[in-house]
Amino acid sequence: MQIKTYRTELDENQHNVLVKENCYNCSIESLEDPETVTKMLNVVFNLRNRAEEYVYMVALNTKNKPLGVFEVSHGTVNQSVCSPRELFIKALLCGAANIILAHNHPSGDIAPSKTDVENYRIVKEAGQLMGIKLLDSIIVGDGYFSFMEEGM
Repeated sequence: MQIKTYRTELDENQHNVLVKENCYNCSIESLEDPETVTKMLNVVFNLRNRAEEYVYMVALNTKNKPLGVFEVSHGTVNQSVCSPRELFIKALLCGAANIILAHNHPSGDIAPSKTDVENYRIVKEAGQLMGIKLLDSIIVGDGYFSFMEEGM
């Protein structure tokens, strides 16, 4: 599978546009479950070994095939700021029907913080209003934590 990464930039009219950054060949065939998504993020982006928190969004079509991956935030050793507005600008620009969020905990502890739980709730509700489903939010560290698998 090819994993394409994008960023957004402003054009001459100050409108957000997608800019393709890279294309990675990955031996993973599909992103069917949190374990496979985690594996892809670790193989392509080395997420589990990052020294600061990074937040990624995987944008998916209606068949849950990846349209692209966005680095949406790069924070500090214990926090990263991620706004629903910026997430959904990117999701809308690439035509996503569904998204998966993932971030790392440099400490290795995959337990979600209160902030992680609150951010998940906010993004999920915003997505419901916009018709873009948040399929999962994954925390990567010593293993992974999936909000979907945990019934959250």
